[in-house]
Amino acid sequence: MAPYPSLALLLMCSATCWGGKIFVYPTEGSHWINMKILLEALHAQGHQITVLRTSTSWYIPEKSPHYTSITIEVKQSNNIESQNSMTSFLERSIEIQRHKGSLWAFVEFYRNVFNFLEEIHISVAHMMVSIFENQTLIQELKESRFDLCLTDPAFVGGVLMAHYLDLPMVFNVRWLFNGEAHFAVAPSPLSYVPQLFSLYTDKMDFFQRMNNVFYHGILIYMHHFVSNPPYRDVCNRYLGADVSPMSLMQGADIWLMRVDFIFEFPRPTMPNVVYIGGFQGKPSKPLPADLEDFVQSSGEHGVVVMTLGTLLGDLGPELSEIIASAFASLPQKVVWRHIGERPATLGNNTLLVDWLPQNDLLGHPKTKVFVTHGGTNGIYEAIYHGVPILGIPLIFDQHDNMVRMKALGGAEIVDVVTLDVESFAASLRNIVDPKKSYKQNMIKLSQLHRDRPMKPVDTAVFWIEYVMRHRGAPHLRTDSYKLPWYAYHSLDVIAVLALFCFLVVASMWVSCRCLCTRLVRSKNSTFKSKRQ
Repeated sequence: MAPYPSLALLLMCSATCWGGKIFVYPTEGSHWINMKILLEALHAQGHQITVLRTSTSWYIPEKSPHYTSITIEVKQSNNIESQNSMTSFLERSIEIQRHKGSLWAFVEFYRNVFNFLEEIHISVAHMMVSIFENQTLIQELKESRFDLCLTDPAFVGGVLMAHYLDLPMVFNVRWLFNGEAHFAVAPSPLSYVPQLFSLYTDKMDFFQRMNNVFYHGILIYMHHFVSNPPYRDVCNRYLGADVSPMSLMQGADIWLMRVDFIFEFPRPTMPNVVYIGGFQGKPSKPLPADLEDFVQSSGEHGVVVMTLGTLLGDLGPELSEIIASAFASLPQKVVWRHIGERPATLGNNTLLVDWLPQNDLLGHPKTKVFVTHGGTNGIYEAIYHGVPILGIPLIFDQHDNMVRMKALGGAEIVDVVTLDVESFAASLRNIVDPKKSYKQNMIKLSQLHRDRPMKPVDTAVFWIEYVMRHRGAPHLRTDSYKLPWYAYHSLDVIAVLALFCFLVVASMWVSCRCLCTRLVRSKNSTFKSKRQ
C-alpha cells in the first residue's frame, strides 16, 4: 500500500480531471449523431468544446450544455443539410435503379452521385473561403489556443481548418471525400478488399477482382475530377501550393475508425487507426408508457421495428402502400417511423410515429426484426442487441453494408425497385422463423461485439486525450504518403532491378555471341589452312 494514499488519490484525480480545449468541425445528419456521443463523453471528462456549425444546420443545435458553438452564416444550405435535396436525390436514385443492368443506369448512377457530392464540396469550399477571409473569426480561433481539432473528414472543411490553425488532428471517420477511409491510410489489396459500390465480399473470383479494380478506378476518377478540384484554389490561396486535402488527411494523428471487424471484412491497418465501431451501442432504457403498452400487446409474436434513419424518412406513396400492406398481413405488431401521408392499406397492427427511440426498441425483448435502409448507426445498434435485420438499401454505402450483414448470416436484403407485398412479407416471416439461424447468428455477433477490454467510446476518449497530452502522435503515423506513387509501390526499384537483369542477360548474350563468333572463325581458319 502507498505510504500516502491521499496523495496518490489526489494525483490520480488530477490526471483524470485535466481539461483541454477541443475545436470540433462536424458533418451533418447521421454523422452528427455519433459525433455528439463523443462530445458528451469528452464534456463529462471536463474538456471545453467548441463546435463550428452553419446557420442552415439541420441537426447541429446552436445551444447545448455540452459545447459552445460558432455559427457561420451561409446564404444557402448544401445538399446534406436539406431534406428536400435528400428526397430528390433518393427519388432519382430509385428511378435509376429501375433500369439497373443497363449501361445507361450504370452511367447515370455515378453521374447522380458525383453531381450530388460535387455540389456539397463546392459549397464547403465557398464556406472555407468566407472563414479564411473573416480575420476577426480567425483571430478569435487562434487566440482560443485549442489543444486539438476533432473532425469528420467526409468533407474537407475541418481538415483545412486544423492545418490553418496548426492543431493536432483526430478523425471520427469511416468515409473520406473520395471513398472509404482505409484506402487513404492503410494498404488495401483489391484482391480481397471490396471497393465501395462493388457489392462484393472479401471472397472474390477472378472476374469480381477485375471488376473491383474497375470500381476502384472510378473512385480515383472521382477524387481527381469531382472531390478535389473545389478545394484546389482554397489550398493554393490560403495553405500553400504544395498542400492538398489528401496529404493533410494522411497526416492526421489518430483515425477513430467507426468500424468493428465483426462487421467489416478483415484487412490491413496502421498503428494510428483505432477501431471504435459500435460506440453508440448501449443498454436499452424503458420505453414511454404508451409505446410499452403497444409493444406488450404483441404477445408471443413480438414486434417489427422499421425506420429509414435521419436523412431519409419517406419512400413515397407507392412504396409506402406496399410496405403497409405487407405489415398488415403479419401477426407481429409494427412500430414504423414514417414521414408522409398515412397509407390507405395500413393495418391495425401498425403504429406510425414521427420519431422512435431506436436503441430502446431494439433492446426490447419483444423486438424480432429491424427493417432498415442499412445505415451503419442502426446496424451497429442491431448487432449490439442481437436483432436480425431486413435491409432495404437505398443510397451511398447502404448496399455494401447490407452485403456484409447478409454474408454474416444476420440479415436478408430486399430490392426497393422490385418490392412487392408478397416478397416483403415473406422475407419478414423468413427472418422471424425460429427454424432459421438469423437470430442465433446475430446473438453470436452481439457476444463478439461486446467482448472488449474497453468500451469503444472510452477508447475514443483515451486516444483523443492522448493526442492532447503529447501534442500529436507522429510516432504512430507513417510518412509513406509523402512518397511518390512509383516509390510507394517500389516501381522504381523494380525498374532498376529489371534493367540490371536485362544488362546481365544482354552482357551474357553478347559474350556468348562473341565467343561463338571467335570459335567459328577459328574453325574456318583451321579448315582453310588444312586445305592449302
